[in-house]
Amino acid sequence: MPRRRVVVTGLGPVTPIGTSAEGLWAGLRAGRSAVRTLTRFDPALWRSRNAGEVTDFDGADYLDAKRRKRLDRFGQFTVVAAQLALADAGLDVAAEDPERVGAMMGTALGGVGFAEGELTKFNAGGAREVDPTLALNVFGGAASCNLAIEYGLHGPNATNGMSCASGAMALGDGFRAVRDGYADVMLAGGAEAPLMPLCYGAFAIIRAMSTRNDDPAAASRPFDRARDGFVMAEGAAVLVLEERGRALARGARVYAELAGYGATNDGYHMTAPRPDGRQAARAMCLALTDAGVAPGEVGYVNAHGSSTPLNDPTEAGALRQVFGAHLPALPVSGTKGYYGHALGASGAFEAAITALALSRGWLPPTVNLAEREAGLEDLDLIAGAGREAAPEVALSNSFGFGGINAALVFRRHDEG
Repeated sequence: MPRRRVVVTGLGPVTPIGTSAEGLWAGLRAGRSAVRTLTRFDPALWRSRNAGEVTDFDGADYLDAKRRKRLDRFGQFTVVAAQLALADAGLDVAAEDPERVGAMMGTALGGVGFAEGELTKFNAGGAREVDPTLALNVFGGAASCNLAIEYGLHGPNATNGMSCASGAMALGDGFRAVRDGYADVMLAGGAEAPLMPLCYGAFAIIRAMSTRNDDPAAASRPFDRARDGFVMAEGAAVLVLEERGRALARGARVYAELAGYGATNDGYHMTAPRPDGRQAARAMCLALTDAGVAPGEVGYVNAHGSSTPLNDPTEAGALRQVFGAHLPALPVSGTKGYYGHALGASGAFEAAITALALSRGWLPPTVNLAEREAGLEDLDLIAGAGREAAPEVALSNSFGFGGINAALVFRRHDEG
């Protein structure tokens, strides 16, 4: 079967800076960080005490009591994000052939945060205190399975657990399912609910997170000289991926075309990126080749930009390998300064942001970029108030523990 074109017709973000496509857009245009001192639990035990919390989320606004009871926070984030995405797409999946609609999700920790809370209850009161839904919520695969059950979907279905690249990889897998004819519509994205004492503390113990506790809003600062680690966040984002012909036939609004995907592994270290950035660069090249795009055609990069001492300069080096002399003229931003790092959901957040940027002709800034890291002078890092621009092609990067590298290529959509 010839490759089919795949477009993004719906966005369902649940993020620290805003919920829904319009909420996310408003948060981006506001240009402020949502990172604050943790309130979900007392973080005093740990060196790091900041997080990107979704403070305005109440499952009761979207789900009935029965569904809320069977879903933990991770599951509620997932189902609500899909609900928002479908509403945004104007798509009634009940009217679709269920065998032609599927779900691909990504998560680093899945329901582990919920399990941590249940262990505390078990230790305090025994088995009778444990929520009977524990076994159904704790595994990562619950994300895509909950979507299949919620909407009666029988198409391709999987949830990958590939750390902080998992949301981007789910989108890549969903893209391939539609492009190659295995489905006509895919719900794809990432979800994460890690803000529990031990889940959070595990990353504090290995000194991966920022300790800028006296100034939380400035703690996540991609590519900045003073960055000292990532800030953990929570949330979800689901995108509706649809075969272009049928999307146009039903009069769907299209944000962007998802045109290419590439993934590699460093094969080097569980937490540190490969210093030469070669495999990160290869993931970008694979995505560009998949999309039929030359490096010089890319007009915006949404960088992984985790705000860690090792990742940011390594990603910059990988960008140099891919874009060469074009790099100084290529706008780049790391949007985790807005909301922190939501692990497996981050790639989905950033795919939604990239699609919005292409659709609306505005590129978001790198929040908290005050003084760039030495040696990054050749990067056109967007700062301040963002930038009005209408690039034809954009690249979104996601990298994660285990040496995972993933890249997605988006095109600005036209009717031709």
